[in-house]
Amino acid sequence: MGSKEADPSLGYLTRKDTEVKLPRPTRVKNKTPAPIQITAEQILREARERQEAEIRPPKQKITDSTELADYRLRKRKEFEDLIRRVRWNISVWIKYAQWEESQKDFNRARSVWERALEVDYRNHTLWLKYAEVEMKNKFINHARNVWDRAVTLLPRVDQLWYKYIHMEEMLGNVAGARQIFERWMNWMPDQQGWLSYIKFELRYNEIDRARQIFERFVQCHPKVSAWIRYAKFEMKNGEIGRSRNVYERAVEKLADDEEAEQLFVAFAEFEERCKESERARCIYKFALDHIPKGRAEDLYRKFVGFEKQYGDKEGIEDAIVGKRRFQYEDEVRKNPLNYDTWFDYIRLEESVGNNDRIREVYERAIANVPPAEEKRYWQRYIYLWINYALYEELDAGDMERTRDVYRECLKLIPHKKFSFAKIWLLAAQFEIRQLNLNGARQILGSAIGKAPKDKIFKKYIEIELQLCNFDRCRKLYEKYLEWSPENCYAWSKYAELERSLAETDRARAIFELAIAQPALDMPELLWKAYIEFEKSEGEFKRTRELYERLLDRTKHLKVWISYAKFEAFDSKEDDEGSDIPEDDVHEQKKQSIQGARRVFEKAIKYYRMSAPELKEERAMLLEEWLRMESSFGELGDASLVQAKLPKKLKKRRQIVSDDGLATGYEEFYDYLFPEEAQTTNLKILEAAYKWKKQKISTDDE
Repeated sequence: MGSKEADPSLGYLTRKDTEVKLPRPTRVKNKTPAPIQITAEQILREARERQEAEIRPPKQKITDSTELADYRLRKRKEFEDLIRRVRWNISVWIKYAQWEESQKDFNRARSVWERALEVDYRNHTLWLKYAEVEMKNKFINHARNVWDRAVTLLPRVDQLWYKYIHMEEMLGNVAGARQIFERWMNWMPDQQGWLSYIKFELRYNEIDRARQIFERFVQCHPKVSAWIRYAKFEMKNGEIGRSRNVYERAVEKLADDEEAEQLFVAFAEFEERCKESERARCIYKFALDHIPKGRAEDLYRKFVGFEKQYGDKEGIEDAIVGKRRFQYEDEVRKNPLNYDTWFDYIRLEESVGNNDRIREVYERAIANVPPAEEKRYWQRYIYLWINYALYEELDAGDMERTRDVYRECLKLIPHKKFSFAKIWLLAAQFEIRQLNLNGARQILGSAIGKAPKDKIFKKYIEIELQLCNFDRCRKLYEKYLEWSPENCYAWSKYAELERSLAETDRARAIFELAIAQPALDMPELLWKAYIEFEKSEGEFKRTRELYERLLDRTKHLKVWISYAKFEAFDSKEDDEGSDIPEDDVHEQKKQSIQGARRVFEKAIKYYRMSAPELKEERAMLLEEWLRMESSFGELGDASLVQAKLPKKLKKRRQIVSDDGLATGYEEFYDYLFPEEAQTTNLKILEAAYKWKKQKISTDDE
């Protein structure tokens, strides 16, 4: 069998003969996107544009009646087949009917329209198209028949009525159009339908008919806008009495309507145009008494404008203030703890200027003490007292009342639970304005005793400092630091005060006490202030000792860099401008640079030996050292740092979620320092030597 399969002379094919040779796959060398992108839509469009003329179907030219009959028969058959498939597609029926119309076969077209209406007579578009075709071809009776059937079957479609009436009016059949309007009004259409009927009658100067329609209109739609239109119609025709009668009837029926405000405004403006200002004023007052205050904003504004034009100033103020006062009284009666309403009420009374009423409202407002002793409930309430005190001082000019307001307010606040520094400071500043310095000190002293706060200490110290009472400032700082020993701001300001008084030893002692505190809120600011103080005093040895003490507490990168900069640039500033020889200055600069290098070396040693995980800080330290060496000029030696610079490596590590599952990888930067690279190379050589030794021993065996 094997020989037969391998012998092609016996009629069998070998495996080589049956192999299918596929073309070698083409390798894409350039995978960049083409400069011009071509879409499939563009390819199809270009193919259609390039289509050969003989491929396109030829245009048929009809030369005799037989061909025309065949063409019409074929088209009708196509339409009928299409209708059988998509009977409910109204656009097909419309195209079919329009095609029959184009062939001037109106009976067939009419038959198509009727069949389409049997399918969906509720589609008003069919009725519109059908009637327009009849009208276009001047079959008026047919069109009238179509419109009549349409409005009978679809009486709620306003467009059908409008088109029907428009046709009759274009034909000059005014009586017929009026009859159609009457049929339409029996269905009680919306306001626009009634207004169209009224405009129709006015076009033919039928005023009485229009008035009768208006009467039916306001009965069908008893709304404010309808009555206002009716009244304006009478006014336009010069019937002032009729117009007033319409407004009065509307007020009787719609005085409690939600849109009654518009009716009263229109009625009052009508009386203004008729020069009846007293009538208009009565209407406004009646409206203000009957309309809820929340909906009467526009009415108030109109009334003010009316009074400005026809009334006096007192009348305006009494009307407006009285209504607003009633509104605020209603609101504070419902919710006496709504302090924003009290603020608005007080502002209203202050605009009037009656001191007795202003004080009365203030007293009623501050009597509504918050029910819970929590500061968030008191934050808005306390401003009532502040405004009351400021009013008595600035507007009323009664200083004793102002003092009483502050005193009562401070008694009311539960200082053991919370307090307000603003009230204490305002009360003290008031006493200072009255030149009562002892009173201000008593208030601020009470504040420190009952409710000490940073703001109170700072303001009290500021006041005494302006008065140059430095002993009092010292006592206040001592109390401040006794209350808040961790406050670095207070320690720094206290030392700054002593330094400004040339008390260097006292300032240094304060700084020493400050850094000896077990807990500080911002120790870095305090140490910085202490170091700057010693540098400004020219005590570079003490400054150096401070840096060493600071490094015993923290090995932060910024401390190392600041220390190195001090050694390089600040430690010999006192020698500048003196008569030291240039060689000595040069030697001192070298010593400064050596000192900075020692600091950097010490820092690098710390990061290498004690904190090897802080590679990024170590790299930043080396970069700062390199920049500093560059700034030294000819005295700098960048090669000292370049040999220590690490290589920046981009690596990947696995991300592990909280539940211990791997969720992917993230990229990060690592640093490889020269000594680490040497260690790595030694480990590789050691492993290679060990592997070679094992291989030799295996071969010997």
